[in-house]
Amino acid sequence: MRIVSKFIWVILFCGVNAFAQNKELLYDFYEISQSLMTNPGVKTSQKWHTGIPFMSGLFAQGATSGVTVNDLFANDGVDFTTKVQERLLDVMRNKDDFSSTSQIEGITVGFRGKNRTDDYYSFGVYGETDIISYWPKDLAILAFEGNGGNNIGRSFDLGDLNFRGEMVNVFHFGINRKMSTALTLGARAKIYSSVFQFQSINNSGSFTTRQGQDNVYESSINTDMQLQTAGVREIYDILEEDSNTTQKDLASLFSKRVLLGGNLGFGVDFGFSYSLNPQTTITGSILDVGFINNSKDIWNYTIKGNTTTDGISVFLPEDIDNVNNDLWQELIDQIDEALPHGENESSYISWRPVKVYGSIRYDFGEGESPLAENCGCAVNGGGGRNQGDYRNSVGGQLFMMKRPLGIQAALTGFYQRRFGRTFSLKTTYTIDKYSFTNMGLGANLQLGPVNFYVLADNLLSYSNIADSHYASLQFGFNIISWNNN
Repeated sequence: MRIVSKFIWVILFCGVNAFAQNKELLYDFYEISQSLMTNPGVKTSQKWHTGIPFMSGLFAQGATSGVTVNDLFANDGVDFTTKVQERLLDVMRNKDDFSSTSQIEGITVGFRGKNRTDDYYSFGVYGETDIISYWPKDLAILAFEGNGGNNIGRSFDLGDLNFRGEMVNVFHFGINRKMSTALTLGARAKIYSSVFQFQSINNSGSFTTRQGQDNVYESSINTDMQLQTAGVREIYDILEEDSNTTQKDLASLFSKRVLLGGNLGFGVDFGFSYSLNPQTTITGSILDVGFINNSKDIWNYTIKGNTTTDGISVFLPEDIDNVNNDLWQELIDQIDEALPHGENESSYISWRPVKVYGSIRYDFGEGESPLAENCGCAVNGGGGRNQGDYRNSVGGQLFMMKRPLGIQAALTGFYQRRFGRTFSLKTTYTIDKYSFTNMGLGANLQLGPVNFYVLADNLLSYSNIADSHYASLQFGFNIISWNNN
């Protein structure tokens, strides 16, 4: 049971540094090569690009739809127990979540086809960690208030326990093709090499305490719950051993798993960009349609069954001297027998969190394009206005993501300004379950072949990050050839 308790404690409190996956600033910011990762069908006009290894894409976002760190730990004179009751238990719902995603790009390379200059190929490797936990409202109330008092007769939903997480290394190869001056399509294949994965989803059951017949109260429990893990047990055993070689053993295990030595899976991305007219473009993409076959280092824990108990029955005064530990042990054995639990090594499939983007963009304000001259792309190379010949862009974006308890969605409005060939800015305003005041700013700087970008979300929260429901930062360095660089 130790692994179960440790997982639950980690998941319950991971929200203080939680992350989500929407990259609204990067999406369709086509001057940045990493925009290919949010839409393999994005407009591409560069000849080639390569990222600075492990520095081309560093990404982290933070979000909590419920309580913040400041809500619980601010020095405001309110008793901590009162804060927990009023700001956590009374407010948060079972669909409030804490989610965590971070990414680091190891290698990224892109180049235009020599014989087919309307094709742009890209490949690389990146690592991703993704964790989500929904707030287990009924379980939290049961733990904080107990099953007595006003909770007599209340059915506590054990299905409120929902969480999943994984660390995975992704090898990818994509093709971006300009089908015409109006349409660009893209696709990407991915091989997933899992470092670890865990999930406890689709749980069900209840716990209820009522007035009893043979005793004051009786409690009924029925449950069908499981915790599935892959790649966790070896890590757990190394940490439990706590020897002089712990760090070396962990590094060796990690290296093996990121290099296709872990549980493997496969996925695909698709995307497009289509110009309705020279100034209006719609785009869309679907990412991480894939799975991982978890068959190595499996360690699952299950509990399933139902029972009703009225506790220990003591008849006074004759049993006053017979209340001992044996009676408690008999009760525990009885519950264990009625609620079978155990471990197994059954393999399972874990599905990647599918993400969908869509946008409409209107370009205006004639100006010098940073991409137009000698771009090396056959379709846009001759005749007519290049789609980048506008200083300004305005539009809207939609983001949706599949999560265990439904779809997570966000709506974004944006404005982008280009300053010649070297500098561009993008501002966004996003509404989602985490914030109604999320204003972001992204900057892209091109100095010769050297590209640097930085994207930051929810800037209004930076004055007190502990009281923020959302924060985000992404930056990176690339070498890009737009013209003759």
